[in-house]
Amino acid sequence: MAEVTAALVKDLREKSGAGMMDCKKALVENDGDVELAIDWLRTKGLSKAAKKADRIAAEGLVAMAVSGNAGAMIELNAETDFVARNVLFQGAAKSIAQAALTVGSDVEALNAAKTAEGEVVTDMLANLIATIGENMVLRRAARFEVSKGAVASYVHNATAPDLGRIGVLVAVESEGDEAALRELGRKIAMHVAATQPLSLSTDDLDPEAVERERAIFTEQALESGKPAGVVEKMVEGRIRKFFEEVVLLKQAFVMNPDLTVEQLVAETAKTLGTPVVIKGFARLALGEGIEKKTEDFAAEVAAVSGQG
Repeated sequence: MAEVTAALVKDLREKSGAGMMDCKKALVENDGDVELAIDWLRTKGLSKAAKKADRIAAEGLVAMAVSGNAGAMIELNAETDFVARNVLFQGAAKSIAQAALTVGSDVEALNAAKTAEGEVVTDMLANLIATIGENMVLRRAARFEVSKGAVASYVHNATAPDLGRIGVLVAVESEGDEAALRELGRKIAMHVAATQPLSLSTDDLDPEAVERERAIFTEQALESGKPAGVVEKMVEGRIRKFFEEVVLLKQAFVMNPDLTVEQLVAETAKTLGTPVVIKGFARLALGEGIEKKTEDFAAEVAAVSGQG
C-alpha cells in the first residue's frame, strides 16, 4: 500500500476542496491514487467545493466578536444574500469571528486555525460549501486590543446579533469608566459606518492620496489666474477641507455636527477626568471592492428568440 503523505493530502485538498480528514480517508481507500481519490470523494458528495471555487462570492455576512478588551470581525462571502439567512452559515461566521479574537487579522492564519468546536476553518467551509452548494470565501478580518479601555463594535443592517452587511470596530484606550468608553466607541463606530473615513488621523492618511488631491487642487487654482501666493493659500485651504472630509478625527460628528470627532473625544476625556485616545478603527462593508457579475436577462431572452 502506498504511503499517504501530508503532501498528497494537501494536493487532493486543493484539487477537490474536500476536508483534510476526508482527503486522507479517500487516499487510504484508493492506495494513494489522487485521481481515484477524487472520484471516490465525488461519489460521497464531498468534492463539490472545487467546482464552485471560481464563482464570484460577493454576498454573505460581516461577523463581530468582542471579549474583554479585544474585538474582532470577519467578512465571510457567499454567492447569494439568501445564504446569509442560513443558520449554518451564520454559525460558521460567528465561529470564525471568535477564532479571530485569538488568531488575529491574518486571513491565511485564520483559515488554518481551529474554531472553538475544534474544526479547522478551511475544513468547516469546505463541508459547508458541500452542504449549502455555494462558493464561500473568508475574505478579510480585523482585530483590536487595548491594555485599558474598550473595543466597541457596531453592525449596520444587522441580519442577527453581531451579524450584518457593515461592521465597525473602534479601539478606545483610557483608564476611565469602561461603560462610558464603550458607549463613546459605539457612537464613533456608528459615525464610521456612515462616513467611511480613510484614516484615523492626518498622519495615517496615504501620502499618495494627499499628493493626488494637492495636484488636482493646484491645477484648479492655477486656472483662476490668481497670483502664486494666493494659489498656495487656496490649495492649503482645500487640503484642510479634504482632511475634514476623510480623516476620522477631523470629521464633523454625525450626531452633533457642531463637534468634530476629535472634540468629542476631548470632551469625554474631560468628563472622565483622564486621557482618552482612539487607537484605531476598522470598517468592513460586505462585498466592497468585489467586481460583481451582472446578468442581462432581457438580452439573453432576445438572443434565444433571435431578436438580439
